[in-house]
Amino acid sequence: MNTPGALISVMLIVPDGEAAVAWYKEALGAEELWNLGGVAGLHIDGSPFFLHEVNPENPAETDPGQAGVTSCRIEVFVDDPDSFIARALAAGATARSAVVERETPWGVHRQGGFSDPFGHNWSVGDKSPLGALAS
Repeated sequence: MNTPGALISVMLIVPDGEAAVAWYKEALGAEELWNLGGVAGLHIDGSPFFLHEVNPENPAETDPGQAGVTSCRIEVFVDDPDSFIARALAAGATARSAVVERETPWGVHRQGGFSDPFGHNWSVGDKSPLGALAS
C-alpha cells in the first residue's frame, strides 16, 4: 500500500475486537494490516481504519452501544455502492438509507448507508466526490 504524505483514518471503538475484525472482513471485504488482540488495523482497498476494543479503565472511550449514540459517520467510496451495502446487510448490518442519486456541484452522486452491528453509521457512495484527488 502506497502511503501519501498525510492520511486521515478512524478508530472505531467496539465491544468485542475479535468479533468486529471478523465482521468487517466478512461484511466489507476488509483485510487485516495487523492485530494486537483488542486493537487491529484493517483496510478496504488500501483505505485504512482501526478498531479498539472497549477499555473499561478508560470511560472516555465507549462504543456506541454503551454511549447510546454515535457521533460520527464513516464514509466509504466504492465503484458499486449497491453491492457494497448489500454485502453488509447480508452479514447483519441495518439499512439506514437506500442508494439514491443526488445532484451535486461535481455531478450526480450515488449514496446510501447502513449501521454496522457495533453501532457505527456508514455512508457508501460512488467515487465522484474524489474527482479532485484524481488530478
